[in-house]
Amino acid sequence: MARSGPKLTRIARTLGVSAATVSNALSGKGRVSAEMVEKIRATAAELGYVPSQAGRALRTGRTGVLGLVLPDIANPLFPQIAQAIELAASSSGYGVLIADSRGDVSTQTKAIERLIDRDVDGLVIVPRRGTRIADVGCPVAVIDTPSTPGNTVAADHWGGGRQIAEHLKALGHRRVLIIGNNPASNVQNDRAGGIRSVFGEGYHTDTLWIEPLEKLAGKGCPLGLAEKVAEGYTAFACISDLHALRALTELQRAGINVPEKASVTGFDDLIWSPVITPALTTARMDMTEIAAIAVAALVKAISERDPSDPAIGAPVTAETSKVPMHLVIRQSAAAPPAFQPVHTTATAATSVTEGGPQP
Repeated sequence: MARSGPKLTRIARTLGVSAATVSNALSGKGRVSAEMVEKIRATAAELGYVPSQAGRALRTGRTGVLGLVLPDIANPLFPQIAQAIELAASSSGYGVLIADSRGDVSTQTKAIERLIDRDVDGLVIVPRRGTRIADVGCPVAVIDTPSTPGNTVAADHWGGGRQIAEHLKALGHRRVLIIGNNPASNVQNDRAGGIRSVFGEGYHTDTLWIEPLEKLAGKGCPLGLAEKVAEGYTAFACISDLHALRALTELQRAGINVPEKASVTGFDDLIWSPVITPALTTARMDMTEIAAIAVAALVKAISERDPSDPAIGAPVTAETSKVPMHLVIRQSAAAPPAFQPVHTTATAATSVTEGGPQP
């Protein structure tokens, strides 16, 4: 299908100059007077001229397109990340092609290869858990967790875990069950590690990993949380809002009121987290800032890249590699039964209270 709109030759005929002169003026190359450049650009605007992306790629060696590889588009967190990356890329003059690795290492590798075959100028990769991104032949920005080797920028997942734990500790919880999906995930381990680091002597934490449990008991099996409440656990610190919703549902079905009998917290502040009952206390990532930093670092690496140099390092680095998370206090966490704490909020500088008075 031919590109719509007038071509260079029409602009050239209108002004009585050569098509080469028009091309040079629009691309900023060649010896064209400032007066003629102004006339050519004004005429191009009047005629609605749209530059050919293919032609621009031939001139500059760049396509103006970034690739984005996500680990699971079905997870409601990742469309939010994609939107933030697309906005940041668009602000820098780039389009975005998106690929889904579906949580599989080989699929992730094939997705990266397909995007490179389409001549993207660079890649933003949210890696499948536990994987490292090698040099793939173009600049790469990695968004995972600060403890991941080669990470470009990410939320401070460990710090987010600490904020959740400090809030639960201040409420008076002494026995806390951490609920994650898979211990191979760097992000989940950092979140869990941050939670554990707050509870010292006199406190008890344990970790329940869902994926190994489901291998034994089947997909969607009960997590046994009513039994955990009977054992004295009063808070369930979940590594994601998805896990928190599962925990909340299981507790309520067992007749255990949240937060009166047990507290539940999450991570990520997904779109439905403020509207479930009770509204979920969680830790929120600043995806706008993370995306802006990742794309800025990637665009800088692209601009400094020498296309003739085969030794292109990946991934790229950013001046800021760790973005604080923000505690969002809602109604799913309260003091355990028969305990009234003196303070109920974590560090004021990083906490947000929503949904009215808190216990």
